[in-house]
Amino acid sequence: MAQFYSAKRRVTTRQIITVTVNDLDPFGQGVARHHGKALFIAGLLPQESAEVVITGDKKQYAQAQVKRRLNDSPERVTPRCPHFGICGGCQQQHASVPLQQRSKQAALSRLMKREVDEIIAAEPWGYRRRARLSLNYQPKTQRLQMGFRKISASDIVDIHQCPVLVPRLEALLPALRECLTDLKSARHLGHVELVLADNGPLMILRHTAPLPVADKEKLERFSHSHDLALYLAPQSEILEPLTANQPWYQSGGLRLAFSPRDFIQVNDAVNQQMVATALAWLDVKPDDRVLDLFCGMGNFTLPLAQRAASVVGVEGVAALVAKGQQNAAQNELHNVTFFHENLEEDVTQQPWAQHGFDKILLDPARAGAPGVMQHIIKLAPERVVYVSCNPATLARDSEALLAAGYQIQRLAMLDMFPHTGHLESMVLFERQ
Repeated sequence: MAQFYSAKRRVTTRQIITVTVNDLDPFGQGVARHHGKALFIAGLLPQESAEVVITGDKKQYAQAQVKRRLNDSPERVTPRCPHFGICGGCQQQHASVPLQQRSKQAALSRLMKREVDEIIAAEPWGYRRRARLSLNYQPKTQRLQMGFRKISASDIVDIHQCPVLVPRLEALLPALRECLTDLKSARHLGHVELVLADNGPLMILRHTAPLPVADKEKLERFSHSHDLALYLAPQSEILEPLTANQPWYQSGGLRLAFSPRDFIQVNDAVNQQMVATALAWLDVKPDDRVLDLFCGMGNFTLPLAQRAASVVGVEGVAALVAKGQQNAAQNELHNVTFFHENLEEDVTQQPWAQHGFDKILLDPARAGAPGVMQHIIKLAPERVVYVSCNPATLARDSEALLAAGYQIQRLAMLDMFPHTGHLESMVLFERQ
Protein backbone atom coordinates (compact mmCIF):
# COMPACT_ATOMS: atom_id res chain seq x y z
CA MET A 1 0.00 0.00 0.00
CA ALA A 2 1.37 3.36 -1.00
CA GLN A 3 1.89 5.94 1.71
CA PHE A 4 1.93 9.68 1.09
CA TYR A 5 3.63 12.20 3.34
CA SER A 6 3.12 15.93 3.38
CA ALA A 7 6.08 17.98 4.45
CA LYS A 8 5.43 19.91 7.63
CA ARG A 9 6.04 23.63 7.45
CA ARG A 10 9.12 24.46 9.44
CA VAL A 11 8.58 27.46 11.68
CA THR A 12 11.66 29.32 12.79
CA THR A 13 11.93 32.28 15.10
CA ARG A 14 14.69 34.70 14.22
CA GLN A 15 16.83 35.25 17.25
CA ILE A 16 17.49 38.83 18.30
CA ILE A 17 21.12 39.41 19.19
CA THR A 18 22.95 42.49 20.49
CA VAL A 19 26.09 43.59 18.65
CA THR A 20 28.45 46.56 18.60
CA VAL A 21 29.77 47.91 15.31
CA ASN A 22 33.50 48.59 15.03
CA ASP A 23 33.93 49.49 11.36
CA LEU A 24 32.16 50.97 8.34
CA ASP A 25 32.36 49.34 4.93
CA PRO A 26 32.44 51.44 1.72
CA PHE A 27 28.71 50.88 1.18
CA GLY A 28 27.71 52.47 4.48
CA GLN A 29 27.12 49.20 6.32
CA GLY A 30 28.31 48.81 9.88
CA VAL A 31 30.63 45.85 10.45
CA ALA A 32 30.49 43.80 13.66
CA ARG A 33 31.76 40.34 14.58
CA HIS A 34 29.49 37.40 15.35
CA HIS A 35 30.59 33.80 15.81
CA GLY A 36 34.01 34.65 14.41
CA LYS A 37 32.90 36.20 11.12
CA ALA A 38 32.00 39.63 9.81
CA LEU A 39 28.41 40.72 10.28
CA PHE A 40 27.22 43.52 7.97
CA ILE A 41 24.37 45.72 9.20
CA ALA A 42 22.91 48.50 7.05
CA GLY A 43 22.38 51.77 8.86
CA LEU A 44 24.74 51.24 11.82
CA LEU A 45 27.94 53.20 12.43
CA PRO A 46 31.08 52.45 14.44
CA GLN A 47 30.56 52.72 18.22
CA GLU A 48 26.85 51.97 17.88
CA SER A 49 25.21 48.98 19.55
CA ALA A 50 21.90 47.55 18.42
CA GLU A 51 19.53 44.65 18.69
CA VAL A 52 19.59 42.96 15.29
CA VAL A 53 18.21 39.94 13.48
CA ILE A 54 20.33 37.79 11.16
CA THR A 55 18.86 37.95 7.65
CA GLY A 56 21.56 36.08 5.72
CA ASP A 57 24.25 33.68 6.86
CA LYS A 58 27.07 32.80 4.46
CA LYS A 59 30.24 30.82 5.01
CA GLN A 60 32.50 33.88 5.28
CA TYR A 61 30.08 36.56 6.48
CA ALA A 62 26.53 37.27 7.65
CA GLN A 63 24.01 40.09 7.25
CA ALA A 64 21.60 41.52 9.77
CA GLN A 65 18.78 44.03 10.09
CA VAL A 66 18.42 46.54 12.89
CA LYS A 67 15.46 46.09 15.22
CA ARG A 68 16.46 48.68 17.78
CA ARG A 69 19.48 50.98 17.90
CA LEU A 70 20.71 51.34 21.47
CA ASN A 71 22.91 54.42 21.09
CA ASP A 72 24.06 56.96 18.50
CA SER A 73 27.60 57.40 17.24
CA PRO A 74 28.99 60.92 17.69
CA GLU A 75 29.59 60.81 13.92
CA ARG A 76 25.96 60.10 13.01
CA VAL A 77 24.47 63.03 11.10
CA THR A 78 21.04 63.81 9.70
CA PRO A 79 20.91 62.98 5.97
CA ARG A 80 20.31 66.06 3.84
CA CYS A 81 18.28 64.22 1.22
CA PRO A 82 14.66 63.25 2.00
CA HIS A 83 15.07 60.27 -0.36
CA PHE A 84 18.02 58.80 1.56
CA GLY A 85 17.46 55.19 2.53
CA ILE A 86 15.08 54.62 -0.37
CA CYS A 87 17.03 55.96 -3.36
CA GLY A 88 19.97 53.80 -4.37
CA GLY A 89 22.20 56.75 -5.24
CA CYS A 90 23.84 57.44 -1.87
CA GLN A 91 24.65 55.00 0.90
CA GLN A 92 26.49 57.08 3.51
CA GLN A 93 24.63 60.33 4.13
CA HIS A 94 24.00 59.24 7.75
CA ALA A 95 27.77 59.23 8.40
CA SER A 96 29.91 62.35 8.86
CA VAL A 97 32.17 63.14 5.92
CA PRO A 98 35.36 62.58 7.99
CA LEU A 99 34.08 59.11 8.94
CA GLN A 100 33.27 58.31 5.30
CA GLN A 101 36.75 59.35 4.24
CA ARG A 102 38.48 57.43 7.04
CA SER A 103 36.59 54.25 6.18
CA LYS A 104 37.54 54.51 2.50
CA GLN A 105 41.11 55.36 3.44
CA ALA A 106 41.29 52.28 5.68
CA ALA A 107 39.79 50.04 2.96
CA LEU A 108 42.36 51.28 0.43
CA SER A 109 45.19 50.84 2.92
CA ARG A 110 44.16 47.24 3.61
CA LEU A 111 44.03 46.38 -0.09
CA MET A 112 47.33 48.05 -0.93
CA LYS A 113 49.05 46.90 2.30
CA ARG A 114 50.34 50.42 2.80
CA GLU A 115 49.35 53.60 4.56
CA VAL A 116 47.51 56.23 2.51
CA ASP A 117 49.57 59.41 2.18
CA GLU A 118 46.78 61.85 1.37
CA ILE A 119 43.09 62.30 0.74
CA ILE A 120 42.10 64.38 -2.27
CA ALA A 121 38.63 65.79 -1.65
CA ALA A 122 36.46 68.83 -2.26
CA GLU A 123 32.97 70.06 -1.32
CA PRO A 124 30.91 66.94 -0.42
CA TRP A 125 27.58 68.45 -1.54
CA GLY A 126 26.52 69.81 -4.91
CA TYR A 127 29.41 68.11 -6.68
CA ARG A 128 27.78 65.91 -9.37
CA ARG A 129 27.83 67.60 -12.76
CA ARG A 130 26.17 64.66 -14.51
CA ALA A 131 23.04 62.63 -13.73
CA ARG A 132 20.76 60.23 -15.57
CA LEU A 133 17.16 60.16 -14.36
CA SER A 134 14.77 57.37 -15.30
CA LEU A 135 11.30 58.28 -16.59
CA ASN A 136 8.15 56.18 -16.18
CA TYR A 137 4.64 57.24 -17.18
CA GLN A 138 1.86 55.84 -15.00
CA PRO A 139 -1.38 55.58 -17.03
CA LYS A 140 -3.69 55.25 -14.00
CA THR A 141 -2.58 58.46 -12.37
CA GLN A 142 -1.42 60.10 -15.62
CA ARG A 143 1.76 61.10 -13.80
CA LEU A 144 5.35 60.90 -14.97
CA GLN A 145 7.81 59.51 -12.48
CA MET A 146 11.30 61.03 -12.72
CA GLY A 147 14.13 59.86 -10.54
CA PHE A 148 16.67 57.21 -9.63
CA ARG A 149 16.29 53.50 -8.93
CA LYS A 150 15.45 52.27 -5.47
CA ILE A 151 18.00 50.38 -3.40
CA SER A 152 18.29 46.84 -4.82
CA ALA A 153 15.18 47.31 -6.98
CA SER A 154 14.11 48.49 -10.42
CA ASP A 155 11.34 50.76 -9.10
CA ILE A 156 11.86 54.49 -9.49
CA VAL A 157 12.12 56.88 -6.56
CA ASP A 158 10.36 60.08 -7.60
CA ILE A 159 13.10 62.68 -7.08
CA HIS A 160 12.18 66.27 -6.26
CA GLN A 161 15.59 67.32 -5.00
CA CYS A 162 19.12 65.89 -5.01
CA PRO A 163 21.68 67.69 -2.82
CA VAL A 164 24.66 65.95 -4.44
CA LEU A 165 23.80 67.46 -7.84
CA VAL A 166 25.49 70.74 -8.71
CA PRO A 167 23.01 73.48 -7.72
CA ARG A 168 22.32 74.56 -11.30
CA LEU A 169 21.17 71.06 -12.26
CA GLU A 170 19.21 70.51 -9.05
CA ALA A 171 17.38 73.80 -9.64
CA LEU A 172 16.20 72.48 -13.04
CA LEU A 173 14.36 69.47 -11.58
CA PRO A 174 10.91 71.02 -10.80
CA ALA A 175 10.57 72.82 -14.13
CA LEU A 176 11.93 69.82 -16.04
CA ARG A 177 9.41 67.51 -14.41
CA GLU A 178 6.57 69.90 -15.30
CA CYS A 179 7.75 70.24 -18.90
CA LEU A 180 8.10 66.49 -19.50
CA THR A 181 4.79 65.68 -17.80
CA ASP A 182 2.98 68.10 -20.13
CA LEU A 183 4.31 66.47 -23.30
CA LYS A 184 1.81 64.51 -25.38
CA SER A 185 4.45 61.79 -25.72
CA ALA A 186 5.13 61.55 -21.97
CA ARG A 187 4.38 57.81 -22.03
CA HIS A 188 7.12 57.28 -24.63
CA LEU A 189 10.02 58.78 -22.67
CA GLY A 190 12.84 56.55 -21.43
CA HIS A 191 15.26 58.71 -19.45
CA VAL A 192 16.76 62.16 -19.29
CA GLU A 193 20.44 63.00 -18.80
CA LEU A 194 21.62 66.30 -17.36
CA VAL A 195 25.20 67.51 -17.72
CA LEU A 196 26.76 70.78 -16.59
CA ALA A 197 29.55 71.77 -18.96
CA ASP A 198 31.69 74.80 -18.19
CA ASN A 199 29.77 76.72 -20.86
CA GLY A 200 26.35 75.78 -19.52
CA PRO A 201 23.98 72.87 -18.89
CA LEU A 202 22.78 70.38 -21.47
CA MET A 203 20.02 67.80 -21.57
CA ILE A 204 19.64 64.53 -23.49
CA LEU A 205 16.09 63.18 -23.75
CA ARG A 206 15.64 59.54 -24.73
CA HIS A 207 12.29 58.86 -26.39
CA THR A 208 10.99 55.60 -27.84
CA ALA A 209 8.50 57.03 -30.34
CA PRO A 210 8.68 60.06 -32.68
CA LEU A 211 7.92 63.34 -30.93
CA PRO A 212 5.03 65.46 -32.24
CA VAL A 213 5.92 68.91 -33.55
CA ALA A 214 4.14 70.51 -30.57
CA ASP A 215 6.30 68.52 -28.13
CA LYS A 216 9.50 69.54 -29.92
CA GLU A 217 8.42 73.18 -29.80
CA LYS A 218 7.66 72.91 -26.08
CA LEU A 219 11.07 71.36 -25.43
CA GLU A 220 12.77 74.09 -27.45
CA ARG A 221 10.99 76.79 -25.42
CA PHE A 222 12.07 75.03 -22.22
CA SER A 223 15.69 74.88 -23.38
CA HIS A 224 15.72 78.57 -24.34
CA SER A 225 14.11 79.73 -21.09
CA HIS A 226 16.66 77.78 -19.02
CA ASP A 227 19.69 78.48 -21.27
CA LEU A 228 20.00 74.76 -21.82
CA ALA A 229 21.49 72.90 -24.80
CA LEU A 230 19.02 70.19 -25.86
CA TYR A 231 19.65 66.85 -27.56
CA LEU A 232 17.07 64.25 -28.52
CA ALA A 233 17.89 60.54 -28.55
CA PRO A 234 15.33 58.62 -30.65
CA GLN A 235 17.68 55.63 -30.45
CA SER A 236 20.39 54.76 -27.96
CA GLU A 237 23.23 55.51 -30.39
CA ILE A 238 21.70 58.59 -32.09
CA LEU A 239 21.78 62.19 -30.87
CA GLU A 240 19.84 64.99 -32.55
CA PRO A 241 20.82 68.49 -31.38
CA LEU A 242 17.85 70.89 -31.20
CA THR A 243 19.60 73.83 -29.61
CA ALA A 244 23.25 73.08 -29.04
CA ASN A 245 26.64 74.63 -28.52
CA GLN A 246 29.73 72.38 -28.34
CA PRO A 247 30.07 71.58 -24.61
CA TRP A 248 33.48 71.90 -23.01
CA TYR A 249 35.17 71.74 -19.62
CA GLN A 250 38.59 72.72 -18.32
CA SER A 251 41.40 70.39 -17.29
CA GLY A 252 44.67 71.85 -16.09
CA GLY A 253 43.58 75.24 -17.42
CA LEU A 254 42.96 73.86 -20.95
CA ARG A 255 39.60 73.72 -22.70
CA LEU A 256 38.44 70.20 -23.65
CA ALA A 257 35.45 69.87 -25.97
CA PHE A 258 33.32 66.75 -25.57
CA SER A 259 30.19 65.16 -26.96
CA PRO A 260 27.19 64.97 -24.59
CA ARG A 261 27.62 61.25 -23.97
CA ASP A 262 31.41 61.23 -23.68
CA PHE A 263 32.84 60.25 -20.32
CA ILE A 264 33.96 63.17 -18.19
CA GLN A 265 34.77 63.05 -14.49
CA VAL A 266 31.57 63.73 -12.55
CA ASN A 267 33.33 65.70 -9.78
CA ASP A 268 35.03 68.69 -11.41
CA ALA A 269 36.77 70.00 -8.27
CA VAL A 270 38.36 66.63 -7.48
CA ASN A 271 39.29 66.15 -11.15
CA GLN A 272 41.22 69.42 -11.16
CA GLN A 273 43.15 68.38 -8.04
CA MET A 274 43.69 64.86 -9.41
CA VAL A 275 45.24 66.15 -12.65
CA ALA A 276 47.47 68.62 -10.79
CA THR A 277 48.62 65.91 -8.36
CA ALA A 278 49.37 63.43 -11.16
CA LEU A 279 51.53 66.01 -12.93
CA ALA A 280 53.36 66.84 -9.72
CA TRP A 281 53.97 63.17 -8.89
CA LEU A 282 55.32 62.41 -12.37
CA ASP A 283 57.67 65.40 -12.02
CA VAL A 284 57.54 66.01 -15.76
CA LYS A 285 60.66 67.70 -17.15
CA PRO A 286 60.90 69.73 -20.39
CA ASP A 287 62.86 66.93 -22.12
CA ASP A 288 60.60 64.03 -20.99
CA ARG A 289 58.68 61.68 -23.28
CA VAL A 290 55.39 60.76 -21.58
CA LEU A 291 52.84 58.03 -22.39
CA ASP A 292 49.18 58.31 -21.33
CA LEU A 293 47.30 55.01 -21.59
CA PHE A 294 43.48 54.86 -21.61
CA CYS A 295 43.74 58.57 -22.32
CA GLY A 296 40.14 59.29 -23.37
CA MET A 297 39.86 62.72 -24.94
CA GLY A 298 42.95 64.06 -23.17
CA ASN A 299 41.99 64.85 -19.56
CA PHE A 300 45.59 64.15 -18.47
CA THR A 301 47.27 64.06 -21.90
CA LEU A 302 46.90 67.72 -22.77
CA PRO A 303 48.02 69.13 -19.39
CA LEU A 304 51.02 66.76 -19.61
CA ALA A 305 51.85 68.18 -23.04
CA GLN A 306 52.27 71.65 -21.53
CA ARG A 307 55.25 70.38 -19.54
CA ALA A 308 56.87 67.57 -21.54
CA ALA A 309 58.89 67.45 -24.74
CA SER A 310 56.36 65.04 -26.25
CA VAL A 311 53.29 63.09 -25.14
CA VAL A 312 51.58 60.08 -26.68
CA GLY A 313 47.96 59.36 -25.77
CA VAL A 314 46.63 55.86 -26.45
CA GLU A 315 42.94 54.95 -26.30
CA GLY A 316 40.81 51.98 -27.34
CA VAL A 317 37.78 54.06 -28.46
CA ALA A 318 38.31 55.66 -31.88
CA ALA A 319 35.82 58.51 -31.30
CA LEU A 320 37.72 59.62 -28.19
CA VAL A 321 41.01 59.56 -30.09
CA ALA A 322 39.49 61.91 -32.67
CA LYS A 323 38.23 64.16 -29.88
CA GLY A 324 41.69 64.18 -28.28
CA GLN A 325 43.27 65.24 -31.59
CA GLN A 326 40.66 67.98 -31.95
CA ASN A 327 41.31 69.23 -28.42
CA ALA A 328 45.09 69.27 -28.97
CA ALA A 329 44.63 71.36 -32.12
CA GLN A 330 42.22 73.78 -30.43
CA ASN A 331 44.67 74.29 -27.57
CA GLU A 332 47.58 74.71 -30.05
CA LEU A 333 49.53 71.81 -28.57
CA HIS A 334 51.75 70.36 -31.29
CA ASN A 335 53.88 67.99 -29.19
CA VAL A 336 51.09 65.48 -28.51
CA THR A 337 49.84 62.64 -30.69
CA PHE A 338 46.92 60.28 -30.15
CA PHE A 339 46.63 56.67 -31.31
CA HIS A 340 43.76 54.21 -31.44
CA GLU A 341 45.08 50.85 -30.23
CA ASN A 342 43.92 47.63 -28.60
CA LEU A 343 45.67 47.99 -25.25
CA GLU A 344 45.55 44.26 -24.65
CA GLU A 345 48.07 43.84 -27.47
CA ASP A 346 51.78 44.53 -27.12
CA VAL A 347 51.92 48.27 -27.74
CA THR A 348 55.70 48.27 -27.21
CA GLN A 349 56.02 47.06 -30.82
CA GLN A 350 54.30 50.15 -32.22
CA PRO A 351 56.52 52.70 -34.04
CA TRP A 352 55.57 55.44 -31.58
CA ALA A 353 56.95 53.34 -28.69
CA GLN A 354 60.37 52.63 -30.19
CA HIS A 355 62.15 55.47 -28.37
CA GLY A 356 60.67 54.53 -25.00
CA PHE A 357 59.14 56.81 -22.38
CA ASP A 358 60.45 58.49 -19.25
CA LYS A 359 57.07 58.64 -17.50
CA ILE A 360 53.77 56.75 -17.94
CA LEU A 361 50.27 57.52 -16.70
CA LEU A 362 47.34 55.11 -16.96
CA ASP A 363 43.68 55.58 -16.05
CA PRO A 364 41.85 52.34 -16.92
CA ALA A 365 38.21 51.37 -16.41
CA ARG A 366 37.00 49.24 -13.48
CA ALA A 367 38.45 46.05 -14.98
CA GLY A 368 41.91 47.50 -14.54
CA ALA A 369 44.83 46.86 -16.89
CA PRO A 370 46.14 43.31 -16.36
CA GLY A 371 47.16 42.94 -20.00
CA VAL A 372 49.03 46.24 -20.00
CA MET A 373 51.29 45.94 -16.96
CA GLN A 374 53.95 43.79 -18.67
CA HIS A 375 54.08 46.26 -21.56
CA ILE A 376 54.71 49.10 -19.10
CA ILE A 377 57.49 47.06 -17.48
CA LYS A 378 59.08 46.50 -20.92
CA LEU A 379 59.08 50.25 -21.55
CA ALA A 380 60.89 50.73 -18.20
CA PRO A 381 59.78 54.28 -17.33
CA GLU A 382 61.29 56.03 -14.31
CA ARG A 383 57.84 56.77 -12.85
CA VAL A 384 54.32 55.42 -13.29
CA VAL A 385 51.11 57.02 -12.03
CA TYR A 386 48.12 54.67 -11.94
CA VAL A 387 44.69 56.32 -11.50
CA SER A 388 42.09 53.77 -10.42
CA CYS A 389 38.32 53.59 -9.98
CA ASN A 390 38.50 50.07 -8.52
CA PRO A 391 40.92 49.38 -5.64
CA ALA A 392 40.68 45.60 -6.09
CA THR A 393 42.02 45.69 -9.66
CA LEU A 394 44.56 48.34 -8.66
CA ALA A 395 45.93 46.02 -5.96
CA ARG A 396 46.11 43.16 -8.46
CA ASP A 397 47.83 45.19 -11.18
CA SER A 398 50.28 46.73 -8.69
CA GLU A 399 51.78 43.33 -7.98
CA ALA A 400 53.33 43.21 -11.46
CA LEU A 401 55.12 46.53 -11.01
CA LEU A 402 56.26 45.66 -7.49
CA ALA A 403 57.65 42.33 -8.71
CA ALA A 404 59.55 44.18 -11.46
CA GLY A 405 61.38 46.35 -8.95
CA TYR A 406 59.11 49.38 -8.73
CA GLN A 407 58.15 50.76 -5.34
CA ILE A 408 55.10 52.72 -4.24
CA GLN A 409 56.15 56.27 -3.35
CA ARG A 410 52.73 57.90 -2.91
CA LEU A 411 49.18 56.60 -2.39
CA ALA A 412 46.13 58.88 -2.41
CA MET A 413 42.44 58.24 -1.85
CA LEU A 414 40.27 60.30 -4.20
CA ASP A 415 36.91 61.18 -2.65
CA MET A 416 35.34 61.54 -6.09
CA PHE A 417 31.86 60.42 -4.98
CA PRO A 418 31.08 61.50 -1.39
CA HIS A 419 28.21 59.66 0.36
CA THR A 420 28.57 56.65 -1.95
CA GLY A 421 30.50 53.38 -1.93
CA HIS A 422 32.73 54.38 -4.86
CA LEU A 423 36.40 54.36 -3.90
CA GLU A 424 38.90 55.92 -6.30
CA SER A 425 42.63 56.23 -5.80
CA MET A 426 45.96 57.16 -7.33
CA VAL A 427 49.40 55.60 -6.89
CA LEU A 428 52.91 56.72 -7.79
CA PHE A 429 55.41 53.96 -8.60
CA GLU A 430 59.13 54.68 -8.99
CA ARG A 431 61.75 52.38 -10.49
CA GLN A 432 64.48 51.47 -8.01
